[in-house]
Amino acid sequence: MSKVQTIVDQLKELSLLEASELVKAIEETFDVTASAPAAVAMAAPAASDAPEAEEKSSFNVKIASVPADKKIAVIKVVKTALNIGLADAKTKVESAPFVLVEGANKEDAENYKSQLIEAGATVVLE
Repeated sequence: MSKVQTIVDQLKELSLLEASELVKAIEETFDVTASAPAAVAMAAPAASDAPEAEEKSSFNVKIASVPADKKIAVIKVVKTALNIGLADAKTKVESAPFVLVEGANKEDAENYKSQLIEAGATVVLE
């Protein structure tokens, strides 16, 4: 078995959280980005504002991007979160990036974020 195939097999066994941590480590180590250019431009200010984010009491939950193979799962989360129809949720997800919820408290924002990340979306709290 080649090194590449071994690594691919190991990646298949990672949880979503572990995969996210791996992506961050690769981005930092090799000074690259795995996000779309528009998502990077939006995510960069959020990263530099991290200390302020801890002091904030309300957050905007922004879906930065959704991989094509994860759209259905993300659509279901958006549909439930906004209590809208399936067609409306699909339209929103396909128009990413967009703000899902504005002015959410920290607990709700983290809850939305974790649900969306689990579904496969890239999420930014602003």
